[in-house]
Parts: sequence; structure tokens; C-alpha cells
Amino acid sequence: MSDERETRLFMISPVSNVTPDQLVRAIHAMGKGVKVKETCYGCLAEGLVADVKEVTGEIRGRYPYDVFSKRRAYPAGDPRRCRAEHGTRPGYAQLEAEWESLPLIACGLESCDRGETHEIPPEPEKLSVEDFKKITEAAR
Repeated sequence: MSDERETRLFMISPVSNVTPDQLVRAIHAMGKGVKVKETCYGCLAEGLVADVKEVTGEIRGRYPYDVFSKRRAYPAGDPRRCRAEHGTRPGYAQLEAEWESLPLIACGLESCDRGETHEIPPEPEKLSVEDFKKITEAAR
């Protein structure tokens, strides 16, 4: 990918009612000249950096807690990654793990947007070696 073009992966949260087809249609309707490829988890959008950034901003505004994105290193259909070309699929397990955590991220974002604050609990005190020895010896 060059500095002039960018491919962005858009991933739909598993608890969202948005479908990949709706997401693709929304991006096409923007008329930015961005190529879009529907996937099982959302879509890939590829085009000039400025156009892809604009699309990303509009999608974030439309689906703030349903669709998440990140830059992809390879263009859509790249034979090194495309299953149709028998490309490798490194990173798919990571993608699946990220997908599973999206509802938690969305919940945190919604909480922040409502102005809620949460205190981070203090680290628990560490058990001294002497206390640990007493506990283990008492259990014998």
C-alpha cells in the first residue's frame, strides 16, 4: 500500500444489528469512489487516503458503537492474503479475538459518552513470604 492509497478493514460488532451488506451499501452511497469488498465480518474499503478517511469518519458517526475499523497492510484481493488465490491467513485468529471483544469496547465507549467515570481499583497488597509460609504450613 502506498502513502497515497489506503485499505481499511471495517468490522461489525457481534451484537450489532448492522449487516455487512448494509455497511457496504452505506459506503457506496457516499459516492467517494472507494472500492468496497464485503466480508463475513464487515468489509474492506480501499481508495485514496483522504477519501478513506472521510468514509471512516462518516461510518464512525453513523455507527459509533457498531462498526470499528483499522488500517490493513494489504489491498483487498491481494494474492498473498486472498483465500481465492490460496493465500495465507496469518492474523485471522487475532481478528477473531478482536471481534469478540468489540461489545466490551462499545460498552466502554458508550459509558464515556454518557460522562460516566470509573475509578481504577488499587493494586492489592502483595502477600509477604512469611505470611505465605504460614498459610502453606497451616494447610498441611
